[in-house]
Amino acid sequence: MKTLIQQFYTSFSQLDAEGMANCYHEDIVFEDPAFGELRGERAKNMWRMLCESQKGKDFRIEFSDIRMDGEVGFAHWEAFYTFGKTGRKVHNKIDAHFRFQDGKIIEHRDHFNLHSWAGQAMGLQGRLIGWMPFFKKQLHSQTNRMLDKFIQR
Repeated sequence: MKTLIQQFYTSFSQLDAEGMANCYHEDIVFEDPAFGELRGERAKNMWRMLCESQKGKDFRIEFSDIRMDGEVGFAHWEAFYTFGKTGRKVHNKIDAHFRFQDGKIIEHRDHFNLHSWAGQAMGLQGRLIGWMPFFKKQLHSQTNRMLDKFIQR
């Protein structure tokens, strides 16, 4: 399964959303601090949206520390990009947790410091409110609206 995680992040580094989606089980459950929990095609479409939005931009990722502990997989990855709404540079450090079924990823949970991300992406406003529960709720709402619009296209 380490190879599957490597394939997932290699595809991501090439902004190959279909390569990423092919690593996911049809019943995938994805979760992170920015989108909350996404299931099935919605999770795959989130990656399609993110990859499409970064093509031709300064986006890059680095991944490391891919390991297995029984049936559970782990990875560390870092994203480097310019946040579109503010033009600010972001270096986000993420730890991922995976579970597998039928040779595919069925559960993928990304963990990162939302307050740190908000400060990088939004500056002072992000540093001031990025730790508050309402900020996370508002971010989930905003990112999921963007995903809904992407899916409707």
